[in-house]
Amino acid sequence: MSDSRTSGGAVTGGPAQAPDAAPYDALLLLSFGGPEGPDDVVPFLENVTRGRGIPKERLVEVGRHYFRFGGVSPINEQNRELLAALRAEFARHGLELPVHWGNRNWTPYLVDTLREMAQAGHRRILTLATSAYAGYSGCRQYRENLADALAQLRAEGVPEPRVDKLRHFYNHPGFVGPMVENTLIALAELPEEVRDTAHLVFTTHSVPTAMADSSGAPDDPARGRPGGAYVAQHLDVARLVAGAVAEATGIIGRHWELVYQSRSGSPHTPWLEPDVCDHLEALHQDGAPAAVLVPIGFVSDHMEVKYDLDTEAHAKAAELGLPMARAATVGTDPRFVAAVRELVLERAATERGARPERCAFGALGASHDVCPVDCCPNPRAPRPAAAQS
Repeated sequence: MSDSRTSGGAVTGGPAQAPDAAPYDALLLLSFGGPEGPDDVVPFLENVTRGRGIPKERLVEVGRHYFRFGGVSPINEQNRELLAALRAEFARHGLELPVHWGNRNWTPYLVDTLREMAQAGHRRILTLATSAYAGYSGCRQYRENLADALAQLRAEGVPEPRVDKLRHFYNHPGFVGPMVENTLIALAELPEEVRDTAHLVFTTHSVPTAMADSSGAPDDPARGRPGGAYVAQHLDVARLVAGAVAEATGIIGRHWELVYQSRSGSPHTPWLEPDVCDHLEALHQDGAPAAVLVPIGFVSDHMEVKYDLDTEAHAKAAELGLPMARAATVGTDPRFVAAVRELVLERAATERGARPERCAFGALGASHDVCPVDCCPNPRAPRPAAAQS
């Protein structure tokens, strides 16, 4: 894997010092949220789609994949596991930084968590959003939700903390490494006779093409390309994983493609394509012997992985008679959990005026720490966003 790093000339030798998170006094794990029972499904979807005028009966139809799993999304339990893993990792390394959890669309709600943190005396909060890439729905919308929550605290007279956000971690070794290993494990699950010629199908969430094109910072060269930073970043990760898999297996020239899933918008609005199920049909028609789905766009095996890949795409592959396996997401892989700790310490050192090492694989380098005002703009109307310049 190509490794792009910048080093701040770290001092070595001497007695070991406890890791220093100053000026930050807490970490906020910020996620999407999901229902935890049948009665939660429609209210959850109402939260997700608020302001779009979608009738309740349509939300019941949209929620069918949740009802199929008893109305429970796995994402909240996965966040509880990540929360516990982060706390254990910090404690193991002597990093005294409390970790809290809040969601955008379901309990524990972001504003309630921020209120509790502020009332507990936290004044400099660093945020880990469970989305690795640039884009409106994966970054700016989280920052808009943070701004909304801070405004509500201000209106309540609660002391308002300063909130920053960790940089995008899509190309951090602690994210890429587990995806390589998970892809190799999935390849090994295929029948031996098709293993060496199986296609790699990298998947991520589809978004409107206009939103993709405007993703990234204004001075990011990728923003000027079709697909902007969103597509460029995913392609960079796909190349890294495909290259590492080739090196590990000795199979050079294995076919791979970036495809999309989980489209949810108007059929009249152009979204990123091809859809994963359409791509599986095309692979079958072209005589591909097998496929491995690699969900590089997702941090955990939540509903859009369990339903859109493990249910719908699996059914499509079975219908076609196409052998298929699915790589796991990073979840609570120890390398990913350690990467979060490293990113926290990196950002803290930067805030103190140091120039720490910024680890990043691939061609794009480490992402910016602070988002410009017009980074990943809101496609509907400008709104205040936290954690920006």
